[in-house]
Amino acid sequence: MRPSGRIGKLETMKVLTLALLLSVTAAKPAPPVRQPSGHVQQPAKGGRWYFAANGHAVYCYGPVMTLPQGNGNLQKVATFCREGKTVVPLKD
Repeated sequence: MRPSGRIGKLETMKVLTLALLLSVTAAKPAPPVRQPSGHVQQPAKGGRWYFAANGHAVYCYGPVMTLPQGNGNLQKVATFCREGKTVVPLKD
């Protein structure tokens, strides 16, 4: 004879909970790919070299924008550049 409806539901919940716990512990993210320390990363396609206001050349992937400065002037900047720089002021 089958167990009563309440006990059957309890067993089903236990099985589902156990399955969920096992699936969560089994799913581990893959470790990031490590590159040799001497490896130089190639620039992404679509980038461009610009002449920064500090006199250095910078390689940026985003659009050139004009941003207001604190004194009311406008500054031309390149966006999304190498070395994690989000905004680099450009030489006029």
